[in-house]
Amino acid sequence: MLVELFSKEDCHLCDEAKAVLERVQKQVPFKFREFKLTPGDSNFDEFKEMFPVVYINKVPAFKYRVSENMLKIKLQQIAGDERPLDVDPDEPSVEKD
Repeated sequence: MLVELFSKEDCHLCDEAKAVLERVQKQVPFKFREFKLTPGDSNFDEFKEMFPVVYINKVPAFKYRVSENMLKIKLQQIAGDERPLDVDPDEPSVEKD
């Protein structure tokens, strides 16, 4: 499973998203790649209003914020794993844009 983070410099939400991804990666193993985009990069204009953007297996999964609960659920669904993950019942399980 591949998780990709598209971020930019000086982006507090990007730093938070990366921290969530790294925390979850310790519980649910996946390959992680980060792309720090700068103006002029091919995807910068596409993502500039949505940073950070997270793709799972090349499919858009999150923008703006990464919910730890939703990330775990999405990874579990993709893996087809029926085992319950350690999901925080106090964290909202619905992603909001």
